[in-house]
Amino acid sequence: MMALTVLAVLVGLAVNGYGGYQQKARNKKAQEDIAALSVVIDAHYQDTGAYPADLAAIGRAGLADPWGNAYQYTDLSTLTGRGRARKDHSLVPINSDYDLYSSGPDGDSAGPLTAQASRDDIVRARNGQFIGPASQF
Repeated sequence: MMALTVLAVLVGLAVNGYGGYQQKARNKKAQEDIAALSVVIDAHYQDTGAYPADLAAIGRAGLADPWGNAYQYTDLSTLTGRGRARKDHSLVPINSDYDLYSSGPDGDSAGPLTAQASRDDIVRARNGQFIGPASQF
């Protein structure tokens, strides 16, 4: 009986640890995808002098993040005002060129990174100098 109890505790710890590992791996994959997309978007800008209107313009329409949600992209250079830009805790836009992000495991997001729905998003910020979880920005 004691051996079964110890085994159950060990299995519980292993399953919990594996879940954390999976989450870290998915976050890392989303960060890599966003970095790769940024390279393609920046190359498009270098070639044409304009950012693409959407991800379809660079052949990446419907590209899904590790949680099965489409990556979100907004060209900020053509927008008037700052209403659609993602914002930090001071409500300052996190990018001036374009926003690119994954809405994370919950598939939900909101404009300011401080919103509960945005805390698990994987974001590109500071015009590409930061790519990672919104909660760490």
